[in-house]
Amino acid sequence: MSAGTEAPQASVREEQAMLRALELAANGPARGVNPRVGCVILDADGTVLAEGWHRGAGTPHAEVDALSHLASGAARGATAVVTLEPCNHTGRTGPCAVALLEAGVERVVFAVDDPGHHSGGGAERLRDGGVTVVGGVLAGPAEDLLGDWLTSARLGRPLVTVKWASSLDGRIAASDGTSRWITGDAARDDVHRRRAAHDAILVGTGTVLADDPSLTARDDRGDLLPEQPLPVVMGDRPIPRDAAVHRHPRPVVVHHGHDPAALLAELRAAGVRSVFIEGGPTIATAFLRAGLADTVLTYLAPVLLGGPRLAIGDLGVDTIGEAIRLTTVGVEPLGDDLLVITTPDRSASASAVHDLTA
Repeated sequence: MSAGTEAPQASVREEQAMLRALELAANGPARGVNPRVGCVILDADGTVLAEGWHRGAGTPHAEVDALSHLASGAARGATAVVTLEPCNHTGRTGPCAVALLEAGVERVVFAVDDPGHHSGGGAERLRDGGVTVVGGVLAGPAEDLLGDWLTSARLGRPLVTVKWASSLDGRIAASDGTSRWITGDAARDDVHRRRAAHDAILVGTGTVLADDPSLTARDDRGDLLPEQPLPVVMGDRPIPRDAAVHRHPRPVVVHHGHDPAALLAELRAAGVRSVFIEGGPTIATAFLRAGLADTVLTYLAPVLLGGPRLAIGDLGVDTIGEAIRLTTVGVEPLGDDLLVITTPDRSASASAVHDLTA
């Protein structure tokens, strides 16, 4: 665009079509490696010609789905309204930017830039092909819909939530190792709800051997919730054949080794975009020390235990100036307990992401 030339703007009808595209996008799966995307194709008068949405990995992307409902040549001169910048790479399907060019679409309106290193750049490719492109239309609602997929794509790894339940003095168990039940029913129900909202739940082999967790998400009656996180165990010690995790509805993933970044890369390649770290202190400490935690959930019970069993181990902090600073974003009472929701300094995570994606 030359100096002094105004950037193209979306029309009222295109904004209305974007609202419809967001509705269509919400039909797609909320989990997995692909985003939820919707597309509406308009003729020159703003009349809807076709609609489409992405149904998950391996299926046609929203733009291609919409085009498939039109006869050959029917999209020539049309406008495609899409919730995410058309992709510019070949994966299980071809580039959507190319599909729109080949269909003769003259104008593309989208909400959010694709942050993917390989998939981004569709807008530039369309402009190079002579298509008028308008970005940022209703970006706020689109970002809300894309949620953790968008943040995960920008970070280059799954989102990580680190959780622990402790006494007020920071202990996760008594000196003899007993830890059930530090927190009450309301706190435990909240944990299960949050488990179900994540793609995967992670513990170390030490936790498996000590506590034999099932790593399932259950309701207050003990029944399995419809959405179950993928159970992941990190460490080198063998898991007993009769361990409860083997009875999980989904097959357990075992990651040998102790490198948090390597594990996140493996999980992302498998389509995981959010991880709930349940324990124990060794795993939680490793992710915090590596700067690979995005949210920290601390469930505090009004009890004092004393002793050596701390929620977090050595973070490599030798002086107060090296402390990992957290920002409190929420405090929720849960019965007699308290949930403190914090986020670490994003700059620490950014350095770890650079190491992960280099």
